[in-house]
Amino acid sequence: MKEQIRIMDLEKVLDVITGGRVIGSRDAAGKNPFVVTKSSNIPGKAITETPGLVVGDPDHPIKKIAVMMTLTESAIELAGASGVDAMVAHHPVADAASSGGVLLRTYLELYNLAVLELHEAFHGLHPGIAYLHGHDASFADIKYSNIPGNILFVGKPVQEVKTLGDMLSRLDTFMDLETEVRLLENEKQIRNCENIEETTVCTRGIILEGNPENSVNKVMHIFPHTGFTPVHMERALSQHPGVDTVLATISRVFPDHGLVKKAKQLGLNFVVGNSHALEIMENGLPLARAISMLLPDLEVVIFKERMTSIPINSFGGSKIQAYARLMAEKYLVK
Repeated sequence: MKEQIRIMDLEKVLDVITGGRVIGSRDAAGKNPFVVTKSSNIPGKAITETPGLVVGDPDHPIKKIAVMMTLTESAIELAGASGVDAMVAHHPVADAASSGGVLLRTYLELYNLAVLELHEAFHGLHPGIAYLHGHDASFADIKYSNIPGNILFVGKPVQEVKTLGDMLSRLDTFMDLETEVRLLENEKQIRNCENIEETTVCTRGIILEGNPENSVNKVMHIFPHTGFTPVHMERALSQHPGVDTVLATISRVFPDHGLVKKAKQLGLNFVVGNSHALEIMENGLPLARAISMLLPDLEVVIFKERMTSIPINSFGGSKIQAYARLMAEKYLVK
């Protein structure tokens, strides 16, 4: 008879995967550098990351888990309806924000669900994001200029990537963008609406400075949302001579951004790669695979988000449109 897998076993596996970055107990939180509080100084909106078990009984048996990027009420509902026992979220979990505006513990306990999180504690463990974008990340700093989460990679391109165009073609292939395009086209036909947009297709890689034929010899890989600035770019270039291409991923910038202007001033190519919406493939899938390898008797599934933009008049069917108009006219528009 196989021994039951428990939540504590999953937490131990996460600790193994991260090389000891899981806190284990709340008493140890103050000693763990990966317990990080993030704040924009908006009153009441700060969040503290606590790598490991957030909600749940460590002794509770589990048979099926879901790995996801961000915990939401939709994820909770899918987990509860599909037999998931525990959810591993990459991004930090917070009361109300991650649970549809209600108390996290109350909602999760109703469905007998456990939640674990693993954000900064997972960063820097593998070179996958760099690899997918076509360089080797021989240098990695996950707190560049002493800013937690301000990640900087520097590396030379892999053998098959010689130009900016090669980099984007490689990315499209790994992300299976062709399938996402087909899904979107089918949805447009089914809904009889040509104006639907979807994140993966809408945010595909793009060159903001340079041409597809430009050669790539050394890459500075940055993540703008973490606080990377033009000053950091200039400093990193002085520390890593020979860089000719800046690659921005996870978050994106637009052509008039200071980072793009600084790259142009420094004579560097500037490429925007994967958006945050694809981190489930970059970080989520490797994490899920590692858990599956260490706990082979555990069923592991991936929760993949898909966000679409639909014009208001094309959203839903005629009945729900009539309902929305009734509610708005009778109760909301005074």
